[in-house]
Amino acid sequence: MPVVKLTQDFIATKLVCPEGKTKIEFCCDLVKGFMVECRATTSPGEGTYYLRYRNERDTTAYEKLGRTTDVALMDARKSAKTLKAEIALGAYPKGAGTVTATMPKFSTFMETSYFDHIRSRKRSWASDESLYRNYLKADFGHLPLDQITRQQVQLMHTKLRTEKKLAPATADHGLKLMRQAINLAISWELCTVNPAAKVPLYGVDNKVENYINDEQLQRLLTILRDPGSPRSVCQIALFLLSTGARLNEALTARWADVDVANRVWRVPASVSKSGKVRAIPLNDSALEITRQLDTRGEFEHLFVNRQTGKPYTTIMKVWSRLRAKAGLPFLRIHDLRHMYASFLVNSGRTLYEVQACLGHSDPKVTQRYAHLSTKSLQDAANSASIMIRGTMPVAVAMDLPLLVDLANSEPVEMAVAA
Repeated sequence: MPVVKLTQDFIATKLVCPEGKTKIEFCCDLVKGFMVECRATTSPGEGTYYLRYRNERDTTAYEKLGRTTDVALMDARKSAKTLKAEIALGAYPKGAGTVTATMPKFSTFMETSYFDHIRSRKRSWASDESLYRNYLKADFGHLPLDQITRQQVQLMHTKLRTEKKLAPATADHGLKLMRQAINLAISWELCTVNPAAKVPLYGVDNKVENYINDEQLQRLLTILRDPGSPRSVCQIALFLLSTGARLNEALTARWADVDVANRVWRVPASVSKSGKVRAIPLNDSALEITRQLDTRGEFEHLFVNRQTGKPYTTIMKVWSRLRAKAGLPFLRIHDLRHMYASFLVNSGRTLYEVQACLGHSDPKVTQRYAHLSTKSLQDAANSASIMIRGTMPVAVAMDLPLLVDLANSEPVEMAVAA
């Protein structure tokens, strides 16, 4: 909808529908909403004057003002101004000339517009499509976008938890999907209000992190290093434990991205969760695993299923047997990433270093490991104790008030500011 200076000369010489389009609307730069529509089926210089406005339902509507061959531009513009004044006073057009803009149904918009738009922009679009098909379509598919109410969205969000028995985070994903979809419709000027905008999320922190003690770790490592265990899957698990990588990153790892000389593995942006290239440092145990692999030079990927000759897509069944054999039936494959983080934190590495190694784009995500740093926190607390105890000879000599040293419960003396 180009905005132009509408003149009688423009109508006569430039009112032409561009090749490849069925119609075009030229908007007047002087009167907002006043426009002339030209179709591919009409002759050059022929079109229809309209006033575009918001009707009583707050949706887009058009009032036909006449054909360019029947009504002069000056008269059409004058009629548009008069109608705008009436609409401002609450008198909406009711005549046969009013044409309401087509409002798509939620299902039509999702299936013909939204998913076509996000397939090339969002890697998890398939999950969104499943969520829409299984939980949203039945409630909202038959409704026009502008007839969905906030109450209906709230009831749907509640039903996902109470009737469908979904986890709070999954129910929140359903609500977020509606927000994103209708926001896109608003940006495309299909509707103006998002009924899902102010519906509160459950916001329940349901993150699960399983950590194991030294004895349990030894049992796991014994199973993973057992010659009788499935070699390839054990190597994948050990590689995850040595790098803190995500399972998908490891299963798609290519030899071309592994730089043994510089001890680094580059994860492509197409695989990285953040959508950015990230470098994972390879420690001695990770390099040892790469040396044990027999796929270099023969296959593109590090971990290949010899039965199919293709990279692994899942290892869940074999992993379930391995963890059960180690007496750790609760241990998820993703817990190996958390264990790697715990190794770093309890070795005194900073959360910034942990963030860099794990590839977290937001430091808030790394904060979940702060509670593991008991040794580092104890060292920090002891540094205060050292400073306090270092003042003891001076304090005793000056006969200053006593302060209890929380580190060893011994009374020490410390100066008090005046």
